Amino acid sequence: MQYPHNVGPYEVQPADRRHLDGARGVMLDTFYRDFGYGYRPDWHRDVIDLDGTYLAPERHALFVATKGDEVVGTTAVRAGGPKSPPHPGFLAQRYPDDTTAQLFRVYVRPEHRRCGLARALVGLAVDFVARQPRYRALYLHTDPRVDGAEPFWRSLATPVHDPRAGDDDTYRTVHFEIALPGRAR
Repeated sequence: MQYPHNVGPYEVQPADRRHLDGARGVMLDTFYRDFGYGYRPDWHRDVIDLDGTYLAPERHALFVATKGDEVVGTTAVRAGGPKSPPHPGFLAQRYPDDTTAQLFRVYVRPEHRRCGLARALVGLAVDFVARQPRYRALYLHTDPRVDGAEPFWRSLATPVHDPRAGDDDTYRTVHFEIALPGRAR
């Protein structure tokens, strides 16, 4: 596959070391500005070591959207399913670490949203996961209180657990799966 792909004036591509500071900035700004709770070492340690977490491991990846030299969006893939706790135990069983890829850090700076960047970045992530024969599922979770997150994911993925349907989930997290081309679950 050839990179970068153009999306209007933007380029979407696998990240390399020159993108890491910009990607980290997008992520940290999202934690503080959009989520309102800032950097949490227990949840966000990958952001400090993007190279060791996403570039070095063969089954992990980081993708970026750039406009010129500025990183304006990110998406990441890591091997492994959801952890219980904090997520429900049945999800950890459904998505075992050895055959599950998990989508992380799908963030676009506010002034660059509604340009198709998140969709393009997720498309690169799905292609990456589909090329890894060991993966059988692509899992993600989102906070439905983040503006636009739930409708976006519902347009690309299948919900597999929504705690608002009755059972308790401290974080009100909605869990999804993205179908992998040519893979049966």
